[in-house]
Amino acid sequence: MRHVIDQAAAWQAAATRFAMATVVHTWGSAPHPAGTSMLVAEDGRVVGNVSGGCVEAAVCAVAEDVLAGAGPARETYGVSDDEAFSVGLTCGGTIEVLVHEVTADAPLQRVAADLAAHAPVALVTPVEGAAGSLAVGASGLSGSLGDARLDRAAAEAAEGLLARGTSGLVRVGEPGGAAPSCAPERELFVQVFGAPPHLLVCGAVEFARPLVRIGALLGHRVTVCDARPVFATPERFPEANEVVVDWPHRWFAAHEDQVDAATAVCVLTHDAKFDVPLLELALRSRAGYVGAMGSRRTHEDRLARLRAAGLGEAELARLRSPIGLDLGGRGPEETAVSIAAEIIAVRRGGSGLALSGLEGPVHAS
Repeated sequence: MRHVIDQAAAWQAAATRFAMATVVHTWGSAPHPAGTSMLVAEDGRVVGNVSGGCVEAAVCAVAEDVLAGAGPARETYGVSDDEAFSVGLTCGGTIEVLVHEVTADAPLQRVAADLAAHAPVALVTPVEGAAGSLAVGASGLSGSLGDARLDRAAAEAAEGLLARGTSGLVRVGEPGGAAPSCAPERELFVQVFGAPPHLLVCGAVEFARPLVRIGALLGHRVTVCDARPVFATPERFPEANEVVVDWPHRWFAAHEDQVDAATAVCVLTHDAKFDVPLLELALRSRAGYVGAMGSRRTHEDRLARLRAAGLGEAELARLRSPIGLDLGGRGPEETAVSIAAEIIAVRRGGSGLALSGLEGPVHAS
């Protein structure tokens, strides 16, 4: 979503008229979650998607009507009760899409700036009725929904969804908004942009280069750390957000307050003097994924060293080693794919098995 918001902010700054189509609700095996957006410019340019190609043409037609003055639209696409809509999702899921024109006063520059700073932010948009939009984040509020009471109620609802890291529909206020202190009742969509997950690649080896590229492609904030300055250079890792020359365990200890469940630590050096001190810290941290490269013999030696350092079996059980899923791959690029696949499976709760051998929805709720 980062590229969609960046493009929206750029079009807004250039006074380009455009509509934003956003998935506000899903049922069944929908291809994208609520909060996924696409942009349709008045000149026909399109950025992003809401269904992976199933209904984009229909959404573009709605966006053209919106830009022609029809006003915001809320459309449903999918399959329900075994009866297909005129335009349906071949995956069998159903999505509800809100399409509205983005005005010059929408706080997109604020949202783009917060995303660039890796700060969580939410964009609140009325589903119907009131115009305007509101950005809510750590730096306060930007924009307005046209009513101070509504802004306060929307901010409170948005903060709750920001804390959960999920987008969704909310209803705030009271019918009629008769009481002076109450906001008028409105249904709003809160589009949450969480801080990007952090990928920490320890060891500026050749295998790290494609992993950094894939991590950046997947939307991670990527840090490469190695104590050897000849290897840890921005030229070798142009896609990384930062390349640090330091002992990985020392850098990790200094930044452990930034480690959370969305952090993936990949140790690629397979050298005990680098690996063990770092893994001592990482396996005791809040990192959601900790993996280390090496053969099974290296793994057994590493476990013995970590036990000697005082780590318990529960902590050692968190270690993904040898790192990656068994894809049968060879070389740095295919190994990077297997590592990235395992990170996704751990974060999303996937089995790592072939979908063709499983039953049930392809996209878990």
